[in-house]
Amino acid sequence: MFPTYDVIVVGAGHSGCEAAVAAANMGSKVLLATMNMNTIAQMSCNPAMGGVAKGQIVREIDALGGYSGIITDHTAVQFRMLNRSKGPAMWSPRAQSDRMLFAAKWREMLEAHPNIDFWQEMVTGVIVKGGRACGVYTSLGLEIQSRAVILTNGTFLNGIIHIGEKQFGGGRAGERAAKGITEQLKELGFEAGRMKTGTPPRIDGRSINWDALETQPGDEEPGKFSYTDTPRLARQLPCHIAYTSQEVHDTLREGFDRSPMFNGRIQGLGPRYCPSIEDKIERFADRDRHQLFVEPEGWNTCEIYVNGFSSSLPEDVQFKALRKIEGFENAKMFRPGYAIEYDFFPPTQLKLTLETKLVSNLFFAGQINGTTGYEEAGCQGLMAGINAHLAIREEAPFVLRRSDAYIGVLIDDLVNKGTKEPYRMFTSRAEYRILLRQDNADLRLTPLANQLGMQGLQERMQRVAAKQEAAEEIGRFVRKASVEPGQVNRYLTGIGSQELTQKVKLHSVLIRPHVDLQSLRQVLPELNQFLGNYEQEFIELAEIDMKYEGYIERERERADKMNRLENVRLSDQFDYHELTALSKEAREKLTAARPATVGQASRISGVSPADISVLLVHMGR
Repeated sequence: MFPTYDVIVVGAGHSGCEAAVAAANMGSKVLLATMNMNTIAQMSCNPAMGGVAKGQIVREIDALGGYSGIITDHTAVQFRMLNRSKGPAMWSPRAQSDRMLFAAKWREMLEAHPNIDFWQEMVTGVIVKGGRACGVYTSLGLEIQSRAVILTNGTFLNGIIHIGEKQFGGGRAGERAAKGITEQLKELGFEAGRMKTGTPPRIDGRSINWDALETQPGDEEPGKFSYTDTPRLARQLPCHIAYTSQEVHDTLREGFDRSPMFNGRIQGLGPRYCPSIEDKIERFADRDRHQLFVEPEGWNTCEIYVNGFSSSLPEDVQFKALRKIEGFENAKMFRPGYAIEYDFFPPTQLKLTLETKLVSNLFFAGQINGTTGYEEAGCQGLMAGINAHLAIREEAPFVLRRSDAYIGVLIDDLVNKGTKEPYRMFTSRAEYRILLRQDNADLRLTPLANQLGMQGLQERMQRVAAKQEAAEEIGRFVRKASVEPGQVNRYLTGIGSQELTQKVKLHSVLIRPHVDLQSLRQVLPELNQFLGNYEQEFIELAEIDMKYEGYIERERERADKMNRLENVRLSDQFDYHELTALSKEAREKLTAARPATVGQASRISGVSPADISVLLVHMGR
């Protein structure tokens, strides 16, 4: 009935979809197994992609040939570049999506791929022979053979949904939990844990008094995620901002005695940076209000997502409290918020390729690794898909370093540090933020994907070359051109910058604070004429490279110094217990983690700089 597949991907959420596409575009024959074909790539939580640090990840997925950015551009209802008031290392794209169109577009693109087949059924276990994954078992008793397996089970592994004192099995509202996989993996020696996440109630937009809310429009000139020729938004839907109040908080507290979070029924740890509304008013009792983002679910629906009001309180308490919010006095609820508790596997059990250490050719990606967020899941799926393809062909693995990508930071954090709560990416987690900007992800990563043999990157590579060449040409022009005081002094005075007293190079003016090329174009006709030949994206890259040249160079030097440790390999058979100069904790941690390089060893919690020095001396370095 089935052929032997190269790769079977279990789960068709954001991680599973990217895993399937990545392996298929590398040339593998892929089976994507899901319990429900109608919920492929469903946005289970908020209908948005990107945000702080997450937007950089979506750009990186796109640069590596993934589809998340393309899908988002085709289905967006609003686009905003966050943190524009800060430096470019902090700029983060974010888009509201049409939830139904997003899932439909993903399915359309997956079904158009000749290397991807589908099977709708629950997978109950992994076929393991000789310590190697070689297929899956299904609930119908089928055995489907493959050369590698990627598990992307999301919140479905023994999932339990909590609403007040009610609890029932489920991986998502209206969908059953997945059984069997956790139990089998434990028998194989894997360690498992429990985590929880939540979602807010959905509201009928027709029942909201929009005039009472603050409007949050998209950017006047909306950008996009993909570096390919995807459409730009011609019109946008606004988001809105509402606020809780002391009265709302008091109403919510009435249900705390029936809250599964406070009475101990939920054992899993929830996300620190996206807490439930009851958690927020408990932890921040001194605050008399909290901000809520009221987000549309799509172009042709009145369903509204209340971002910031995630809750597992009883439905009657949620409803009563919602109606205390200004603008929500007559609100109608489509469904209440809920918490979901599910199994995950501590990611310290993985290699940097996301292959498990215990079973070869078995990969974990997404929330099964303890992460939260579509973007974090998608990038893990993409990396697992690439490495599964490489593993079955016994080719060198593809690992991104911390100085290569936010994706590299995320996976390195998970594998070396683990996580005891749902892991979310922030710019603060990346020590090389100036190198890892959202505007240069294609320059950083598309050539790497092209070298791997990822299909369909010819046009992308041509654009990368054109972008790099344009940035260099603009840089040469700005460094060579001169400006007279009379040309720019009125502009400089207007922004509070010191006037010129003599003719200087344009570059020296540009690198001043608050000066930008767009403004200089208004006062320098020759510059305006020259830049008219280039896309805004290319101009922005050149400007950032020039204005932050010193910072970029220093960061690159730091990265190069650290990356030298990544070139010092450690044997998988190294006996750390014999190296008595190491601290006892380091010997235990290194033995358990089995790092591939000294650089990786240096990032393991409990391994000190002194321990690293001992390792280097032992290895003759």
